[in-house]
Amino acid sequence: MSTEVASGPPPRKEKALTIGAVVKQLEREFPDISISKIRYLEDQKLLSPRRTPGGYRLYGPADVDRLRTILRLQRDEFLPLRVIRQELAAGMAEAEAPQAAPETRSPRRATVALRSPGSLYRLDDVLEDTGADQALVKELEDYGVIKGERRDGEQLYDDTEREIIRAVTELKRFGVGGRNLRVFRTSADREAALLEQILAPALRSRNPERRKEAVEALENLAAIASHLKHLLLIRDLRKLAR
Repeated sequence: MSTEVASGPPPRKEKALTIGAVVKQLEREFPDISISKIRYLEDQKLLSPRRTPGGYRLYGPADVDRLRTILRLQRDEFLPLRVIRQELAAGMAEAEAPQAAPETRSPRRATVALRSPGSLYRLDDVLEDTGADQALVKELEDYGVIKGERRDGEQLYDDTEREIIRAVTELKRFGVGGRNLRVFRTSADREAALLEQILAPALRSRNPERRKEAVEALENLAAIASHLKHLLLIRDLRKLAR
């Protein structure tokens, strides 16, 4: 005589969310999130939600977690999408333990290595990619926020400058323009000068190994300085919110 073992109900499957529901779920943590921003991340191959037969996007829990990771890396660590894509592909960003104590986590290194020859973009491509207008780009160049590179009579921009243009395009919605950004440029110049002063002898060394170590140290220092500046800004903004 066989006995059947009573089993509980099957685990409840979490319901997939529409793109609008995803925005609503994450907007408290990321106030600048929007449907167009999520669609852009999908266009950049960072997200791949499943589609209904009617073409509507549906985001499962894994999609939402991945989106949250992307947004955190953009907001907290200022990483360009190219670097975020590489880290997600390598499983580095998703492998971070969210509950890790702050003192046990080292800041992520900023990317200051020389760019590859293929990472320059034409102005038309940058405008289409970022949603910026040409007048804003010219204003940023006039105030020295971006510089670009002239080749064969055409102005080209690297990944970092493209992300700067994207960020300023978002700030423009709040009335922030190139003239207001001089304070950021001045601050960045002073920080770069300080880091150069610390590492200048090693960076100029004729020993390739020593120069390599100096670049790695520069990346670490840049990450620490960026994290410190973020913390100081948050501290001061909290005073405004009281």
